[in-house]
Amino acid sequence: MSVTTTRSAQRAPVVAGGPLLGSLADLLRDPLATYLRARRECGDVVRFRLGPPGLGREIHGVFSPEGVQRVLATEASGYRKDTPFYQEVREQIGNGLLTSQDADYLRQRRLVQPLFTRHRVNGYAEEVADEAAALAESWRTAPGGSVELVGEMRRFALQVVGRILFGTDTEEAVAVVERNLPPLQTLSLKRGLAPVKSPRTWPTPANRRAARYRAELFGLCDRIIESRRDGGTRAEGSGEDLATLLVRAETAEDGRFGQSELREQVLVFLLAGHETTATALAFALHLLARHPEERGRARDEVDRVLGGPGGRAPTAEDMEALPYLTMVVKEAMRLYPSAPIIGRRAGVGTEIDGVRIPAGADVLVSPWVTHRHPDHWADPERFDPERFTPEAEAARPRYAWFPFGGGPRACVGQHLSMLESVLALAVLLQAYDFDGAEGGDVPLGAAITLIAKGPARCRVTARLG
Repeated sequence: MSVTTTRSAQRAPVVAGGPLLGSLADLLRDPLATYLRARRECGDVVRFRLGPPGLGREIHGVFSPEGVQRVLATEASGYRKDTPFYQEVREQIGNGLLTSQDADYLRQRRLVQPLFTRHRVNGYAEEVADEAAALAESWRTAPGGSVELVGEMRRFALQVVGRILFGTDTEEAVAVVERNLPPLQTLSLKRGLAPVKSPRTWPTPANRRAARYRAELFGLCDRIIESRRDGGTRAEGSGEDLATLLVRAETAEDGRFGQSELREQVLVFLLAGHETTATALAFALHLLARHPEERGRARDEVDRVLGGPGGRAPTAEDMEALPYLTMVVKEAMRLYPSAPIIGRRAGVGTEIDGVRIPAGADVLVSPWVTHRHPDHWADPERFDPERFTPEAEAARPRYAWFPFGGGPRACVGQHLSMLESVLALAVLLQAYDFDGAEGGDVPLGAAITLIAKGPARCRVTARLG
């Protein structure tokens, strides 16, 4: 990345915060609202001060689509994953595809990329539909016809990623991930934001908890890897799971994954492989339950393609025939991106939107904020799938919407996430009417991923075939 700073460039305005800790307390308490307020009050490039004067640090926020594109894509080589937060994540879940850099990342990406070709991903459609049908069947006995969407969709997505990654080893994986991954995320966020932190080797209660969470997650991954090396496979008649393919992955240039690398890739796929889909599905259903006109249009499209209640299961080939359902998923991802904050560190000084970014600065871009930028989204909090017609998408800047990141580090599994989200939503709309969301807005937080701090309940009524 070349230095582009000019004399006319200004320093970024500082976001108002407390006199002692700056924005630290605000970001720990409600990061999403704090980032939105920062753009609204200070503009598209801002500075957050964290911690007391002399001991704290600064983070630059970049919120315009053009600025995001420079950070993630056109100048991506100059923005590295060296931020304190990513260092914490790297310590917690290893140096896998999410956190690795430079030669390590390129090697891992080359080894993993063949596992996510469109043809191979489409081969998982039957399993997605099967798991969605099992979920729909389980809702027939839901107490009072009420379901909690966030928990249900997380378990569904973990079941799917369990089948795809691990074959039949799903029950243990779901339990281990649900028990350990959320608190590990929270601990990573707190340490990543802290201006001063205790050494990881100190036997503090938080460090002991983090070590326990890591040990259980790593143990799960190691057992899965060993079972694949011993010839364990999925149910008879199904294809190879991703864990088996990872164990066998090899190129003449890159060799094969070592044991620790395999563990770290499996853990990254566990995290990224379920969070994006779970968030998209939970909030797509939550939004449709609150918007009967859009719900009816989505249901009618599903009925035309699949035949209504009792009709056939969706396949990968049905994706093109479900454009409105795809638009619903994209709009849910706009309003509720599973990765609401993405961090980098500037390698050299540069300038974005007329504002100086100094070398070594921590920089964040935010789908949560940019997806609500009023210059690109009219009435941004309104649910409107029509924002994603081909014509509307073509008229917007490329990085006005980036739930999968972008540039050379864009999510390798984005086609799998879209396939899983659209097909599962089709199965559920085929089987049920979602006739009203219960309660108010879902309270949200953010760590590595978007966190629902409360339930998203709605009533489901079985449709008669």
